Amino acid sequence: MQQESSFRKRLATAVGVVVVAGLGTLGVAIASDHQDSPNVELNPLQDMTDVYAFPSPTPGRIVLVMNSRAFLTPAASAAASFDRNQLYQFKIDNTGDAREDQVIQVTFSGTGAAQTVSVRGPFPPPVQGAMGNTVSTAAPVVTGALNSSLGSASGIQVFAGARDDPFYIDLEQFFRIIPDRKPATGSLGALPNTPSAGSFRPAGQAVNYVVGFNVLSIVVELPVAELTAGGTARLGIWGTISR
Repeated sequence: MQQESSFRKRLATAVGVVVVAGLGTLGVAIASDHQDSPNVELNPLQDMTDVYAFPSPTPGRIVLVMNSRAFLTPAASAAASFDRNQLYQFKIDNTGDAREDQVIQVTFSGTGAAQTVSVRGPFPPPVQGAMGNTVSTAAPVVTGALNSSLGSASGIQVFAGARDDPFYIDLEQFFRIIPDRKPATGSLGALPNTPSAGSFRPAGQAVNYVVGFNVLSIVVELPVAELTAGGTARLGIWGTISR
């Protein structure tokens, strides 16, 4: 099981597809998805599990995290790759209209352990919205190998690679509450359909199904002023993976 990035070992205490953050406080819309549709089960490289945003231990800086490719075993993690045909984007709304004003674009070249990451931005999006995303022609601000601490402590720092999945879920009990999400085959598929709040395990006895599994993480730390420029100190942050 992989450990946290060497340049920032603090993980977020909040999980979300959309995160709203102030300079000193953090509010969250909680959500998570791990292989939540047939499409991503067939194309696991497209599976975004969580997006995190939290204040850095260094005043005036913010940490953004995007996790993808759920349920990587430790044995598979060393050779795991991000999808070089996908555009990974952090999108930032700093005007309160729920549309991105700034984006950070992340792309990958190569495969396996030899893969490299390139980060562009933050800057206004070449194309706004979920469709028709376009890689900027701007030069990358950070480029380097996976599983390395890249960039500058005073500017943008980046890490991309396998990390322990920080999400917690007792999946067996979840499928007893929402049985229509249950797999058709395998041990989880054999669980009884008993949707009831009483199906939860007693407090303290929940079993974390994802313990021991890794995800592929993109971690970006930068001055929060680069995201609030021209807007307010309150941010809406989400992520996309697109072709």
